[in-house]
Amino acid sequence: MLPTLLLNYPLWASVIAVVITQLTKVLWNYKVRGTWEWNWLIQTGSMPSGHTAAVTSLATAIGIQEGWGSPLFAITVILAFIVMYDAAGIRRHAGIQAQVLNRLMEDVAGVLKEMRHLKDISPRETGTKLKEILGHQPIEVATGALVGILIAWLVHLVWS
Repeated sequence: MLPTLLLNYPLWASVIAVVITQLTKVLWNYKVRGTWEWNWLIQTGSMPSGHTAAVTSLATAIGIQEGWGSPLFAITVILAFIVMYDAAGIRRHAGIQAQVLNRLMEDVAGVLKEMRHLKDISPRETGTKLKEILGHQPIEVATGALVGILIAWLVHLVWS
């Protein structure tokens, strides 16, 4: 089983795509913010989309290996579109909602602090801050798709 797993080109193309995109996020955020933030190795969001790179690399590798007309290629392409839609749509909007809720909670906490000075009220805990960077801008998804496709072809050239 292990030798077969080690020779699974689509799997490794996808894994390599994720590793490269996550490393790229560290470099990208260093360029944007000027500080090394190694937590981007495991974070979602930002440039480029690691999820998109993984599924497009997988779909491309399956297409190369099994044929562009194979049912397996069709399955991976549909999976890739679902992941990309989710990254740029649903998860992105969930992140925007988290920003609004965090701001609202900060405002409520500020009002409660002011009220505490007026009355003897102890404000309730506002809770943990919600994660705001969940999804991607469309350009981040498109870049992840291009990276995934390129990596699948490069790995294929090396693998062959």
